[in-house]
Amino acid sequence: MIQKKISVVVPSYNEEQYILSLYGQLTRILKGVTSRYEIIFVNNGSFDSSDRIFTDLARKDKRVMVICLSRNFGSQNAYSAGLSLAGGDAVVCMDGDLQDPPSLIKDFIQKWQEGYDVVYGVRKKRRGNIIKRIGYKIFYRLLKRFSYIQIPLDAGDFGLMDKKVVAILNAMPEKDRFIRGLRAFSGFKQVGIEYTRNDRTKGEPKYSFLDNFKWAYKGLFSFSYTPLELISLFAFAVGLIAMIGIGYYLYHYFVFKDAPHGFATMITVILFLGAIQLLSISIIGGYISRIFEEVKNRPNYIIEKVLNKQRKK
Repeated sequence: MIQKKISVVVPSYNEEQYILSLYGQLTRILKGVTSRYEIIFVNNGSFDSSDRIFTDLARKDKRVMVICLSRNFGSQNAYSAGLSLAGGDAVVCMDGDLQDPPSLIKDFIQKWQEGYDVVYGVRKKRRGNIIKRIGYKIFYRLLKRFSYIQIPLDAGDFGLMDKKVVAILNAMPEKDRFIRGLRAFSGFKQVGIEYTRNDRTKGEPKYSFLDNFKWAYKGLFSFSYTPLELISLFAFAVGLIAMIGIGYYLYHYFVFKDAPHGFATMITVILFLGAIQLLSISIIGGYISRIFEEVKNRPNYIIEKVLNKQRKK
């Protein structure tokens, strides 16, 4: 048993099927490692019976804090809301759908006691849709390859952070938050623990294919300049192709003066150049949209109420 306080932050959006089961598992695990803990559920605009379940839990157990947001602000901002009120010496972040095993928290705490400031879960194996599994693998490798910081492969938000790391994340003013990237950006002594991520057993996935694509887009644009640098490569490639094309046509013009000049070739070139220009504009637009969100300086989330709010120590 340790004497330090552990906080667990759990964003939840329409996860009524999992709340009580997750609460039970977390309570049993945390009681086995420390006498001081808190479980922070962030009700991220749920419209099922989650609010009633959270209210009952908070009434029965004062160690359960419930942060109710005024609407759904996305998982990253829900995590940020929980981190802002967490008072533990270490804070564990995990999703509310039991795909990440709560039992791994013991291993996180053990590594933290060994001196690591950040301990994150590495998804060695995934269960579920094979197309999604392949997509995730590709995304994490692209992110690692193109990011200007070292973001661990196959590491999600599930992990533990020392309170000094949490304080740094809370102080970061950016609006377009990507917790696992910010966690890596903070530095300090970090280590990963491999585990198998389960598939959902109840309810429907919260992210569609388009949502997952937007998620990948968010990660790449938040921690990589490579898309901007690709524009220069596109320009160089198109210029090189143009020079080759000019040489080819000049050769045919002077050597084969009766050679037909194809209208289709002109259309193809125009469409190719147009596609490159639109792609370049979309990349620039992606970065401009993020600048737009930052300069508006709107809050990342709005808290409607907090049940069992505790003072930070």
